[in-house]
Amino acid sequence: MAGSAGSAGSAGSAGSAGSAGSAGSAGNATSQTAGWYFADRVQLPFVTVREPMPGGVAIASNRIGVAAFAERYWAADWYAWLALNEYATSASWRTIAPPQWVAGNVQGEIDLLVTAAQNERADAMGEILGQADEFVSYFMNLLCIRPISHPKTARVLHIANMVALFTVMYYKGVFNRSRPSQLCPALAPPIPVPGHASFPSGHATQSWLIALCMNDVLANLGAADRARLNSDLRTLAWRIARNREVAGLHYPSDSDAGRTLAASIHGQLAALPAPGVGTSWPFRPPAPPATPPYYQYALQEAQGEWP
Repeated sequence: MAGSAGSAGSAGSAGSAGSAGSAGSAGNATSQTAGWYFADRVQLPFVTVREPMPGGVAIASNRIGVAAFAERYWAADWYAWLALNEYATSASWRTIAPPQWVAGNVQGEIDLLVTAAQNERADAMGEILGQADEFVSYFMNLLCIRPISHPKTARVLHIANMVALFTVMYYKGVFNRSRPSQLCPALAPPIPVPGHASFPSGHATQSWLIALCMNDVLANLGAADRARLNSDLRTLAWRIARNREVAGLHYPSDSDAGRTLAASIHGQLAALPAPGVGTSWPFRPPAPPATPPYYQYALQEAQGEWP
């Protein structure tokens, strides 16, 4: 299940790789800020250098008048935290519980997973491994975009990814369903079983919410092109969820619940306040609205990248 996180190992990467799901921006590069490292000299740090010309100044004395951290500098994965706080405090997300599985169908579901492991797992193994820790990049690749080409769209992708993770983890704690391989150890998933409950499927919730939010982002496209891309997005969401079943990590009813939950979360996001007339970044300070409109602002900005 993909979480957030541009900075591996920091407090920012909720549910980091190998535990609560993994980082939505770890693995393939879905963040503008990931993977950069710049060496400096030990005996002559750059900050101590003088400009190499007659009368050159010590560059440490050069100070720039920057009043605030500009909006364009907020990386997609970190901006998503702003929107997550908005969602968590403003939306009635605890009222959108997904339907539970039918207890009498559990053994039948496991039989389906046994058949899937026999018939599909070998062929699906590449995708199972590739989507284990993140899958935001799969949606970017489908849309032929990168963080540098569509930075505002990347924000919406990360917001959907993180909001879905936040919500689904709450309901995993509520329902606390055992994993299929706990009931049928012979399923032997090919990757570590995540350290949290099975229901609903996080991968399903996240990927379906991404697909729904991206359909909103594509609002300015022609109807035919938007319909085709939306079909592709839904199919990718289904396939990501299906791969988790084939791996023996989720029941089909986990995936179904994730899709239902994603639709409800999408409704909650749609109900968040839009920026008012004349509202612009930054929302705070000096006089922010009661609820800064981070999600709707990100959505409007992303729509502008798809004429």
